[in-house]
Amino acid sequence: MKLTLSKEQIIHGLQAVQNIVSSRTTLPILSNVLLRAEGNSLELTATDLDVTVVCSVEANVSRPGATTLPVKKLFGIVRELANQEIEMEVDEKNFCSLRSGASYYKINGLGAEEFPPLPKFAEKRRIVVPQDKLKGMLRKTSFAISTDETRFVLNGIFFSLKEHKMTMVATDGRRLAMADEEVDIPPDGQAEFIVPTKAINELNRLLQAKGNVEIKSTENQVAFTLQDDTGLSVLIISKLVEGNYPNYRQVIPNETKERVPLAREELLQALRRAEIMTSEKSNSVKLSFTKNNLAITANTPEVGEARESIAINYKGKDIAVAFNPTYLMDPLKALEDDEIYIELIDELSPGVVKINGPFLYVLMPMRMT
Repeated sequence: MKLTLSKEQIIHGLQAVQNIVSSRTTLPILSNVLLRAEGNSLELTATDLDVTVVCSVEANVSRPGATTLPVKKLFGIVRELANQEIEMEVDEKNFCSLRSGASYYKINGLGAEEFPPLPKFAEKRRIVVPQDKLKGMLRKTSFAISTDETRFVLNGIFFSLKEHKMTMVATDGRRLAMADEEVDIPPDGQAEFIVPTKAINELNRLLQAKGNVEIKSTENQVAFTLQDDTGLSVLIISKLVEGNYPNYRQVIPNETKERVPLAREELLQALRRAEIMTSEKSNSVKLSFTKNNLAITANTPEVGEARESIAINYKGKDIAVAFNPTYLMDPLKALEDDEIYIELIDELSPGVVKINGPFLYVLMPMRMT
């Protein structure tokens, strides 16, 4: 294998794939990146056996071939090289020579045949959506993923591709975020699956504002192919979380007593300030809705108290409810709308945050002290 490519291209490829490589793996091959050179591109692949990321970059290939190299070492070297062009040559014993200007390095690799093979995906169960649409839906839901390892079906985002709608749900049992978008789903493209947190983090990192993403799924794997305007692509393959996702629709209140419009940024800033006066033991803020006013209070005996007052458009009955401030701020940070709505029934029922769009957030109340 022999090729030349720019420092910018190989860094772009390594940055795309190296995140999932664990430094504590028992299999040496999993510390390596698979390099496959052919045509006018170099394909880089990294995996931890659960999530695989593949990225192809432009290269001038004079002798096609494949090898694997330690990804952290390779990235450390090319990042520090002074020259912008890199020449790479690999012999039959997987010794890789790197030349760039006055610099020369030799890295010991492992054979490409040792690298785990990629799973195959059929053409059916395939949909295409704009990257920015998927990125927006992830931003509105991924903060609510559970980190509790004992409820593993909640350690990811539930995707439902049905009836020309893509729905995404995340919950940790105390709050639930749901977003949906209209998507063209062919009859054989319908599917439901849970994508684990690690793959969601990679998607959040790699999705761009332009281009499309193709989603393919099997019974136990999902593949996201991200394509931008330049024709270069990134592929993320992940095992799916096994198990049945809970019936999330039954936690969404089907009635509401009060619907209050609020300025998102003003509410977020007031909550940020009030949260300072909470503690781990007493981590709640009280929202008191009275005529045309919202009072936000935090009262922690060992810390002190906070009171924020916001003028609002409210004509309903007086109602007070307490929430975890972090949980209430999470959707406010993720949304971009100027106005949000809080729907309430009473102090013991879940509150719902909505916007003028396909999003809702259900939050369990806390006991008022």
